[in-house]
Amino acid sequence: MLRQFLSRTFSRSLPCSISQFSNRAISSEAVAETTIETRPTVRKPDEVARGQLTDFGKYVAECLPKYIQTIQITAGDELELLIVPEGVVPVLQFLKDHHNAQFANLVDIGGMDVPSRHNRFEIIYNILSLRYNSRIRVKTYTDELTPIESCNEVFKAANWYEREIWDMYGVFFSNHPDLRRILTDYGFEGHPFRKDFPLSGYVEVRYDDEKKRVVVEPLELAQEFRKFELSAPWEQFPNFRNANPAAEEVVPEKK
Repeated sequence: MLRQFLSRTFSRSLPCSISQFSNRAISSEAVAETTIETRPTVRKPDEVARGQLTDFGKYVAECLPKYIQTIQITAGDELELLIVPEGVVPVLQFLKDHHNAQFANLVDIGGMDVPSRHNRFEIIYNILSLRYNSRIRVKTYTDELTPIESCNEVFKAANWYEREIWDMYGVFFSNHPDLRRILTDYGFEGHPFRKDFPLSGYVEVRYDDEKKRVVVEPLELAQEFRKFELSAPWEQFPNFRNANPAAEEVVPEKK
């Protein structure tokens, strides 16, 4: 009896469920066919967010006029603060501890080399505020000889990031607890991310069967290394060589 009851119930409910599922599938396909977007997707700027970032940038510039040089809003609705090298620790400490900021997370520290500039190296600090769900990019600059104050006491995560920049670019961070190379080998000469460092390098590392160990020797290319003199993409647009066309500068109000 139980087997007959289950078979009757299942046979009655199954066609109904299949028909409902097929109707829903057909209706979803019809809606998808009628709502195909043919126009290109263009991101519209969030004016509310840009206004809030502009006001906050002006507020930080008023609080720290000694260190803030430029405030700008990029195309992705992100705030950038250009500061003097002496203001790395005070500005980051302010953005971390201030009640209206609370940027307590250091996401990353990046480097950039522009040999045409007098201060060729640019150091970028990306910080995050979980409290306000916001990000800020703090930029500073230096040359080959001028050190930058380490922010390890402000953000403990800066330890390895600063070691990486020292290894790749040669930017020295003063008061760093353990400034050593982190990516290259012991005794490596030069800094690979500098624009004047050759792509092939200066030495090669290989295993010597006779000496039964790894040896470091001057680089010997098996064939002639061809140099292609191709202009860089930004050289075709000299007007945008030293400026970011997607950034909008914010001028603080003078009292």
